[in-house]
Amino acid sequence: MSRARFLSGRSGWLLAYAVATFLSFPHPIGERVLDLGFVVGWLGPVFLALAVAGLPSGRALRLGFLAGWLAHTAILHWIYHVTVIYGHAPVFVGFLAPAGLALYLALFPALFAAAFASLRLPRAVLPFAGAALWAVSDHLRSFLFSGFPWGTLGYAQHLNEPLLPVVAFTGVYGLSFLTVLGGLGALEAVRARGRAATWAAPALVLLAHGLGALTQGVGVLAPAPTDSTGPTIRIAAIQGNIDQGVKWSPEWADRTLQIYERLSRAAAREGAELILWPETAVPGSVNRNEETRARLGALAVETGATLVVGAVAVEEKPEGELRPGGSRFRFFDSAFVLEGEAVTERYDKAHLVPFGEYVPLRNLVGRFFQAVAAGIADDNVTRGSGPRAVTIGLPGRDGVTVGVPICYELIFPDLVRRFVHDGAGVLLAITNDAWYGQTGAPHQFLAMTAVRSAENRVWTARAANTGVTAIIDAQGRVREQTAIFEEGFLVADVPLLNPPAGGTYYSEHGDRFVHACWLAGLAALVVSRRRVRREEGETR
Repeated sequence: MSRARFLSGRSGWLLAYAVATFLSFPHPIGERVLDLGFVVGWLGPVFLALAVAGLPSGRALRLGFLAGWLAHTAILHWIYHVTVIYGHAPVFVGFLAPAGLALYLALFPALFAAAFASLRLPRAVLPFAGAALWAVSDHLRSFLFSGFPWGTLGYAQHLNEPLLPVVAFTGVYGLSFLTVLGGLGALEAVRARGRAATWAAPALVLLAHGLGALTQGVGVLAPAPTDSTGPTIRIAAIQGNIDQGVKWSPEWADRTLQIYERLSRAAAREGAELILWPETAVPGSVNRNEETRARLGALAVETGATLVVGAVAVEEKPEGELRPGGSRFRFFDSAFVLEGEAVTERYDKAHLVPFGEYVPLRNLVGRFFQAVAAGIADDNVTRGSGPRAVTIGLPGRDGVTVGVPICYELIFPDLVRRFVHDGAGVLLAITNDAWYGQTGAPHQFLAMTAVRSAENRVWTARAANTGVTAIIDAQGRVREQTAIFEEGFLVADVPLLNPPAGGTYYSEHGDRFVHACWLAGLAALVVSRRRVRREEGETR
């Protein structure tokens, strides 16, 4: 068979995979958001499996890479907005950037395709092995080269209420596993019709019952919380809607603070005890600018609320870190807690954005690249010490323990669950999604944040500069949300769900499920390799 004919016979499945993967995540269409993942998400793995069926692993790897590259270039279209509109890069860079980053994400469907094509297992077992391998590939993208788990398949099911509770045991990787298991199980059932229908019907029945049993089992491991469990905190999440193009402009600094002060006063009139501002909402440093700190302290006293505000923290470098021509300071992307006039806590972002907040191998490539997040620092942003819960005081109350994940940290399941493992009974998520413009990224990011709530069975108050600001319950349902690119705020009574009401098997133990998938996937590959060798020996 010629190479052209070989490719043309599979191009339809490759294109179908790319389209299905793109449609598995939210995208705005006019005033509405198209979110079809709970229907379409099952199809992508099926189309990729069909595209590589019967191929040698090397060819499957190449086709899987091409399919993944097409799919993720489309998903990451919003990076054009980041690099060109706000990063001021040339237009050609804006077109190359999504395609370039998609080369990284394409590695993982490529690895799945190569591994799946090499499997030589009974048809009843094949869907389970494929599901384990896919979960492994999704897990690998969460940490390889610092990780970038955007577009992880499991998020396609964020609106699937019967399946979503599984994440309290498995993390998002359980949703990936079940999505692939369902899709490949249906594919094998169709293939078996007329050849091996004797196992197809019982297998589907067992699969359906298995999904239900697993979901219910999670309910036993971590009983679904109720709104009345424990005390509540009246939280206001503020959306200042400051355009990224003027965010760090000195001319806008006072106007920005005026907007947040006005919205905070309005929220306080609605009884807010804790007022949450987005990531880097304060156009300056709280810990080094006494005027800014005093202004925020006065606002906290006036409103009678505790403030949690995103701002830049600046510290002088120790003498041993100073370099000729380098900055004298270290910069942190931080959240400050103000109780009255005093700053009582600070959390520093621990997982930074490569080429956004720091340039990897700066001494080597710094002359060619600079961080996109210009304005926050004149040097690499410094990584915080790691995720940890912080205890804050509220007027007339004992201290409460919260987690404050900042922006990019929210896409890493294991990182966010560490806040809850450390004792956080609610998540205060702060982010600046202004970079993304009117694209699917803010809505996709909201879906990921909702899954973080479901994984840990705690509520999340999410404050985003330009939206989507939201209140998310402990089952991962968005209770309230703002429109994007509008000023506003949300006020809600949020339960403080400390263990045992909040926290889950996943919060406590982390990625044990996906570690089991690693073992199962490797075992499937070893067994398949041995079967191939045995068959080759029998034919000699």
